[in-house]
Amino acid sequence: MQVNKGAGDMAGGQAHAWDDGGFDDKVPFLARLEKEDRVALLAIGRPLNYPARGVVMRQHEPSTHVLLLLHGWTKVTVNAVNGYEALLALRGPGDIVGEGAALSRRLRSATVTALEPVEAVVVEEKRFTAFLSENARVALNLLSLTTDRQRSTDRRRLEWAALSVRERLAVLLLELVRTHGRHTDEGIELTIGLSQQEFAGSVGSSREAVARLLKDLRSRKVVITDRRRIVVLRPDVLRRIVGESAG
Repeated sequence: MQVNKGAGDMAGGQAHAWDDGGFDDKVPFLARLEKEDRVALLAIGRPLNYPARGVVMRQHEPSTHVLLLLHGWTKVTVNAVNGYEALLALRGPGDIVGEGAALSRRLRSATVTALEPVEAVVVEEKRFTAFLSENARVALNLLSLTTDRQRSTDRRRLEWAALSVRERLAVLLLELVRTHGRHTDEGIELTIGLSQQEFAGSVGSSREAVARLLKDLRSRKVVITDRRRIVVLRPDVLRRIVGESAG
């Protein structure tokens, strides 16, 4: 649900990586497929459910399958250099996870965790790769998705390096407001729960630094925080923080 313009829209009209898809892919994998291809792919798998906060895939484990998400959201994280988990992406209905390791035959590069109850279809690695080899149209759609994700990641990495931790946190909050914000009587509540450690890993800082920044935003009545719960009261202030770097 889009509830606010992206940070770049408010910063001199500049286009930033976080405006171009952000954490939510504009077109998830299953939505890119023709109906007959989608039905055929789902038919070679089996349904599987995961509880909220359950680990779906673990970093450094060998690949055995891919998952096609039908309902519920997951987070994709990696161990960051500061010792915390860095949030790479949010994957939800229609998305595919685990395809990179399946195709490269390498260990999994990230951990995938359910943020809420998740319904998925699991496809064994050999069946998945065989399906792709026999269905060029599906393989090309997967390549297109991979290319789109890599382009967004490259742009984000370049622009992220120029931002301070304060600005990175503001960008992250604005992304989550845009992709996972829900209007409430208090403000715009993020519908996914992330810890301060996860925020720290995502913005490349320490948990203590993030805690101080969130405390400052609370004191300025920009956000409300409470154990994995954040309500954004003043997204305009966050946009101004990001706009400072674009000036």
